[in-house]
Amino acid sequence: MKRYIELLEQLIATPSYSREEKMTADLLAAFLTGRGVAEVHRLHNNVWARNRRFDPSKPTILLNSHHDTVKPAAGWSRDPFLPEVVDGKLYGLGSNDAGASVVSLTAAFLHFYEAEDLKYNLLLALTGEEEVSGQNGIESILPEIGPLDFAIVGEPTGLHLAIAERGLMVLDCVAHGKPGHAARDEGDNAIYRAMEDIDWFRTYRFPKESALFGGVKMSVTIVSAGTQHNVVPAECRFTVDVRVTDRYTNEEVLAIVREHVRSDVFPRSTRLKPSSIDASHPIVAAGMALGRQTFGSPTMSDQALLSVPSLKVGPGESARSHTADEFVYLKEVEEGIAQYIALLNAVL
Repeated sequence: MKRYIELLEQLIATPSYSREEKMTADLLAAFLTGRGVAEVHRLHNNVWARNRRFDPSKPTILLNSHHDTVKPAAGWSRDPFLPEVVDGKLYGLGSNDAGASVVSLTAAFLHFYEAEDLKYNLLLALTGEEEVSGQNGIESILPEIGPLDFAIVGEPTGLHLAIAERGLMVLDCVAHGKPGHAARDEGDNAIYRAMEDIDWFRTYRFPKESALFGGVKMSVTIVSAGTQHNVVPAECRFTVDVRVTDRYTNEEVLAIVREHVRSDVFPRSTRLKPSSIDASHPIVAAGMALGRQTFGSPTMSDQALLSVPSLKVGPGESARSHTADEFVYLKEVEEGIAQYIALLNAVL
C-alpha cells in the first residue's frame, strides 16, 4: 500500500495537463519497470504493459485509467502540486481524478502479473489526453494493443459500478434564407427557418428510451445570425449539444436529426460514443456481490472511445473532480486496490 500512495504523491507533484503528460508517463513507465514488468510500451504519453504470461489465444481484459489532469480550478487554498495528507485525506491536483484509479489499477495488475493459468490476459494502459478526448490518448494505442474482450475503466465512482455512459455529439447547424431589406416585404428570414428547427430540437422525443438515462437529450446552446438591424439575414447558425444514450449509436441519432430538420447539420465528431456493459456480465455480477450498486454515469471518460463492453469503476468521488482542493481519502485508495483485485479474482 505504501508504495502506491508514494506513487500517487509523485503523480500529484508532477504537472500533467492534457497533452503535456510526458513526465508522468516517464514516472509510470519507470515504476512498472522497477516492479519487474518485462516489457513496458510507450506511444505519445500512453504507457501500457501485458501480464508476463500473456497468451494471444486467450481473451484480454483492458485495465485503463488516465494520468492527465485539467488545470487547477480557481479557489485552491493550497499548492495543487504539493501532496499533503491531512486527516486521512491526500490533497493535490489529480489525486481523485484519476490518480487514485491509476495507482489502484496498477496495484491490481501487478498483483496478477506473474500468475499462471489465468482465464484472461491482462493489459494495463495508463493513458493521456482523457480530459480533452484527444486523438493521441487511448484511441491512438488501440491498433497497437490488439483485440480486447472487455474493459475496466478507472474513474472516481465511489467504487460503485457505472454500467453505462452517455455519448456526445456537437452539431453545427446552418439555416438558409434569402437576404432582403427589413423595411420592405423582401427576403426569406433565416432566423425564422432556424426557429422551426430549434423548436424541433426542443420538443422531439426519440422513440427508444434508456432504462438508466431516459431519452436522448438535445440542447441548443449557441445561436448566431445577422449583420445589421435593417437586413433580413440569409443565414442563421446554431449549435446543438446532443447526449446520446445506450439505446442509439451516434450515427443513428444523426440520421434521425437530418431526416427531421431543414437546416444543414454538421457533426464536429461522432467518435465519442455511448458505452455500456450488460448488467448480467460476470464482472458486474462480481461487483454486485461485493455490495456495490449499478448506475448510469452522467460524465464522460475514455469509455467513449472503446468499442468493447466497459465498466467504469474506481476510488474517489466524481463530485470532487475538477474542484479546488481536490483530494482522495487514503482509505479509498486501499479499498480501490482491494476491490479491483476482488473483481478480477472473480473472473480470472
